[in-house]
Amino acid sequence: MSIISKFCVASVAAISISASAFAGQFTIESGKTKPLRLTTEAASVVVGNPNIADVAVHNGKLIFISGKTFGTTNLMIFDKAGNTIYSNDIVVTTNTANLVTVNRGGSNFTYDCAPDCRASLSVGDSDAHFNSTSEQIQVQADMSE
Repeated sequence: MSIISKFCVASVAAISISASAFAGQFTIESGKTKPLRLTTEAASVVVGNPNIADVAVHNGKLIFISGKTFGTTNLMIFDKAGNTIYSNDIVVTTNTANLVTVNRGGSNFTYDCAPDCRASLSVGDSDAHFNSTSEQIQVQADMSE
């Protein structure tokens, strides 16, 4: 096989790997933001469920995606002619590396232990624990406004 043939085969393989990576879902942790760089100028951006993920448009080719809460939604981006230039599932995960769930009397209580343990919101926790933690987070958010 000649050098030119090997180069062509390698180029086709690289393009197919890039295309399949583009086709995969976009994963992000809740409370974090990741950039999405586009090759074509975006004119319109639509998020299926803005309670799960949010977007901020920096410019026509740079979009920031923020994970808001655990779940899956979709993101569609269109050019000014209305052509789809990006369409993908957005999967928002939770970084569980620092989470500790304690089960007491059949009720769950979740804590984020990095570096000190503090109550954390987690679906499935005791109603009292979840509501109390939620109220404290809301009070803290109100104080920062």
